[in-house]
Amino acid sequence: MALIEVRNLVKKFGEQTVLNGVNLNVFEGDMKVIMGPSGCGKSTLLRCLNRLEGISSGSIHFRGKEISHPDMDVRALRQNIGFVFQQFALYRHLSVLDNVTLGLRKLQGMSRLEAKEKALLQLARLDMLTSADKFPGQLSGGQKQRVALARSLAMNPAVVLFDEPTSALDPVMSREVAELMNRLHRENVTMLCVTHDLQLAHQISDKVVFLDQGMVIAEDTIDHLSEHHPNEKVRAFFEQGSK
Repeated sequence: MALIEVRNLVKKFGEQTVLNGVNLNVFEGDMKVIMGPSGCGKSTLLRCLNRLEGISSGSIHFRGKEISHPDMDVRALRQNIGFVFQQFALYRHLSVLDNVTLGLRKLQGMSRLEAKEKALLQLARLDMLTSADKFPGQLSGGQKQRVALARSLAMNPAVVLFDEPTSALDPVMSREVAELMNRLHRENVTMLCVTHDLQLAHQISDKVVFLDQGMVIAEDTIDHLSEHHPNEKVRAFFEQGSK
């Protein structure tokens, strides 16, 4: 059974249809990359997966349970489906350590000591232990990305969603993010990543899901999509990115 199963997902904002019948499976241990032209619904899809956005029709099942069901505990769902936001979403007035411990204390009811111990383990895992007492304004973009990821991993999620993880980073930091994601993949962390960065996609995943006009058009290797896919628009997207 898929960890996440999306079937015929439709999402509308007023009269605008952003997602138009998306079908997608995410299995435990997957590193799945979603790409497509701007405005195709990539980020909206991620936000639907943990109920940051409601859906108009279709279904999303997490571990076999429909996430829009009235009995779904949304807070528990969001702990299981972690989200690393494009702009990191760190609290500027809190230290790195406090950013990571906040959810553990507020959502999981841990004591300050328990939360601190768990947060420090994740910060050490991501080579950010020496920055525990710093504030977000004192960090580089790559460091902020690591703190946001530590905050998500501290909740022991079943899957981590990344929304454009390298969009605010320079090429060196982007490579560091790719190396970090590959390390987590080797540790069997399940990840779903939306990106426009073809180089990142090459570095972290063999296959890419291509989304266009709110629908999954293809799922294949980047090389096959750029050279052999029958849809000219798909070929052109990946050929352009390869230049």
